[in-house]
Amino acid sequence: MTSSHSKAQTETWWFLPLLAFSVAVAPLSIDMYLPAMTLMGEALNASVAQMHLSLSAYLLGYASFHLLSGPLADSYGRKTLLLAGFGLYVLGSLGCAQSESIETLIGFRVLQGIGGCVGPTLARTIARDVYGPVDAARAISLVAMMMAVAPAVAPLAGGFVLLVWEWPFIFYTLAVYGVINCLLIFYLLNETLPVKHAFRPKVILANYAELLKHSQFLWISGGASLNYGALMTFLPSAPFVFITLMGLKPQHLAFIFVGTVSGYMIGNAVSARASYRFDSKHIMLVGACLSVLATLGMCIGYWLAPMSIGAVAGPMVLYSASLGLVHPHAMALALRPFGHIAGTGSSLLGFIQMTTSALASAFVGQFLVDSAWPMLVGMLGFTVLGLTTLLAANRAVRLS
Repeated sequence: MTSSHSKAQTETWWFLPLLAFSVAVAPLSIDMYLPAMTLMGEALNASVAQMHLSLSAYLLGYASFHLLSGPLADSYGRKTLLLAGFGLYVLGSLGCAQSESIETLIGFRVLQGIGGCVGPTLARTIARDVYGPVDAARAISLVAMMMAVAPAVAPLAGGFVLLVWEWPFIFYTLAVYGVINCLLIFYLLNETLPVKHAFRPKVILANYAELLKHSQFLWISGGASLNYGALMTFLPSAPFVFITLMGLKPQHLAFIFVGTVSGYMIGNAVSARASYRFDSKHIMLVGACLSVLATLGMCIGYWLAPMSIGAVAGPMVLYSASLGLVHPHAMALALRPFGHIAGTGSSLLGFIQMTTSALASAFVGQFLVDSAWPMLVGMLGFTVLGLTTLLAANRAVRLS
């Protein structure tokens, strides 16, 4: 049962904004340094492929701890793990700022990802602790609305930092953000875990095995992760394509990402309204088809006008909107048979998605030399594979 202290938190105006502030760690850590990637590569004598690895490293750290954060929070408490995680995040951010080689940067990005994982993962868990399984969905939706601005603000903030200081101050800013999170959590957040459970690795492994044996979970999580891999191909490639190849100023790159975030928000809004009339399967498949059309449009646009920013950025907005159609419904369908271990299922789905994204980013980065084609063909390939996998899932398990 939820404690009286936890219930009292729901009556305070700052409770949901506090959760949203901790969830924003993911878009801030991924998007804020993107305008500086070209400058960082020059300063660290790193290639485009190596700079791609700096994003892949964060995603791998994030993905790896995703599998353990839930069980550890059940054993040691939500607040304890949040403080430990953001403490690691601060150390990782400071290490990134002080890095003098790409290898050091990559290592500290892994640490940053491990620490940053706790915010998004445990915010959902805390909402469920405090509000219960029914009202938690509404609370999580409100948190998502509050932090939706973060992916748009992050590159703008990174561009502003570059106007005033050098690139290391982007990571100093992220370190300050982590410290503020620690202070807010320490002073404002009460422990919400009703009863602590023993940390039992055998049970955890058995739950993951149950998920991996189920074809519906495997097909849908795989298809959705491939679809999402196109986004993580675009994000680290965008600085090279738009700044190096097309001559865009680093400070203006942020406006490209504002467009992608706007598309994603529109897609989510359409998805929510469509849910009243259509089932999750059809919305997900329509979104996957739009992803293919959008990435194909990016290829055609670049082929016709290789120096046109709009020819690539315009269809990217449509792809972002398609994500809002695919992923909420893919997650719902993948986890539908697993209500008894939904938290474990969510962790494994996140691990698969982030690991796929890290590998996609690292792979495409190896081929970016003097053209945008590796990024564009990679995105098209991932969306086609994603659609093919989701269609196969529909035929294999008869989704409903």
